[in-house]
Amino acid sequence: MHIAVINYDLCHPKKCNHECEYYCPPQRNGIKVIEFAEDNFPHIHEKLCIGCGICAHKCPYSAIKIIKLPDEMQRDIMHKYSENGFRLYRLPSISRGIPIGIIGQNGLGKTTAINILSGIIIPNFGEYQKKGDKDRVLDYFKGSIYYDYFRNLYDGKIKVALKPQYVDSIPKMYSGKVRELISRIDGNKKDEIISRFRIENLMERDIKVLSGGELQWLAISTTLMKDADVFFFDEPTSYLDIKQRLELAKILKEVSEKKQVYVVEHDLAILDYLSDQVHLLYGNEGAYGIVSIPLSSKQGINEYLQGFIREENVRIRDWEVKFYVHPPGSSRSNIPIIEWDMIIKRYENFKLNVNKGMLLKGEIVGVVGPNATGKTTFVKMLAGVEKPDEGYVSSQMKVSYKPQYIRIDENITVYDYIRGKIGENMDDNFFKVEIWEPLNLKIISESKINDLSGGELQIVEIASCLGTDADIYLMDEPSAYLDSSRRIFVSKVIRRFIENRKKSALIVDHDIYLIDLISDSLMVFEGEPGKMGIGNGPYPMREGMNRFLKNVDITFRRDNNTKRPRINKPGSYNDREQKNKGEYYYI
Repeated sequence: MHIAVINYDLCHPKKCNHECEYYCPPQRNGIKVIEFAEDNFPHIHEKLCIGCGICAHKCPYSAIKIIKLPDEMQRDIMHKYSENGFRLYRLPSISRGIPIGIIGQNGLGKTTAINILSGIIIPNFGEYQKKGDKDRVLDYFKGSIYYDYFRNLYDGKIKVALKPQYVDSIPKMYSGKVRELISRIDGNKKDEIISRFRIENLMERDIKVLSGGELQWLAISTTLMKDADVFFFDEPTSYLDIKQRLELAKILKEVSEKKQVYVVEHDLAILDYLSDQVHLLYGNEGAYGIVSIPLSSKQGINEYLQGFIREENVRIRDWEVKFYVHPPGSSRSNIPIIEWDMIIKRYENFKLNVNKGMLLKGEIVGVVGPNATGKTTFVKMLAGVEKPDEGYVSSQMKVSYKPQYIRIDENITVYDYIRGKIGENMDDNFFKVEIWEPLNLKIISESKINDLSGGELQIVEIASCLGTDADIYLMDEPSAYLDSSRRIFVSKVIRRFIENRKKSALIVDHDIYLIDLISDSLMVFEGEPGKMGIGNGPYPMREGMNRFLKNVDITFRRDNNTKRPRINKPGSYNDREQKNKGEYYYI
């Protein structure tokens, strides 16, 4: 069996010579495999397609994919969007009483699976021409646990609540104060949730002025206020600091004791800590996705990192993620490229102190700490966007800066947008080999910048930042909206770029795995969020990690197989032993 998929966002029939139609062997023999309909876009008849893949190779915009799949997958198809559209195979399990995690690359159907389980999408089982039929769904699942679930869902006996993926869009959908938004929610746990999430101080604030972390916290809390039986959380940790992520994990574990909880998450350390069972989604981005059988969190995440699902004998990635038990050696020099004296920055209700430090040539400094303690403000001062009230930043070096929040409102292509940012560097062979090709920007190069997803925008901004001619690269939360495998891959791209170009970088992020993979040293921010922040370092990785994790009272142990860091349960034997030794991360 083979499938033919066309990504119409990438297809530009007015700019090409219809190579897909011209080079198709059956088409040249008079068999109409590919037809251009009234909408001017090509349509491939899968039953007539011989699966040679020539059209995919000849397409100048990489818009076509011809993929071979096992014949038995046909009986597992859950939903198909169009004749040549994305299709999803299988669904996550129904298992009340435990939190279920969902891991997978973006574009493999995680949101589609959630929308089917929440009733937003009625699955068509591959017959895209027909409207979804609830009776057919019940007939299909008769005799399985899904039958009772969907029957109760469609009868209104099961209520669902969904936290959306992109919290940045909340200010576009709602206006007014937080209190007004909460007043619209039907639920009897409002006071309890407001207290548990400590959002009393947000009640009188306008939604449009909330930070990303505050919007995320608000979205999670308002979702839990609803009287629901099943909760879906789509990427709930974006913009949250490590302490908030752990607090969220504890809350969701408590909720799952009485309710069904599904969590789509790319922070593998938090997902491992939170979930008892996980599903891996694998397949081909934008073409198809397959939901794996349920696995224990440890086994599932290990196999995801190894790129091979043993139980299904499927390789989902051609490279394995490796972690180091000890801090990796640094290739940095001892030449300061930027120095700062004791910096003080004051706002109306906040004060930031950053102690004396420096960034060395060839060094990548990770920056960690709670939200609202001044990390972004410090990066802006290094970038020259903000000026310190006291102290100084000593540097004549060129700086390239990727901000935390990406807001682009331009109706131009990705190619034109990046060229407008980096100019002639776009033609540099190093940029093409080290950034453009590894980040796979070709496939979205002709897409309009304001049509991109959050993850695609993040990749574009990372590429624009690295493509700019500079000595120091500053990136604020580059992992936001990236799936876990892409986070790891992006960290490799950034590290290789900095090492090969002998530049320096400072990376702010909350994903411990990314910070571990990318950093030579660590800056640690402390203080009282929203009132006072103190920046210290850079420290060597071991010292920095110990200081940071001691502040948030967390220890990590190492998985025996993959050596990946795993969060210890508070008060466990490993937790107590490591705290006594003062080793919170590298053991």
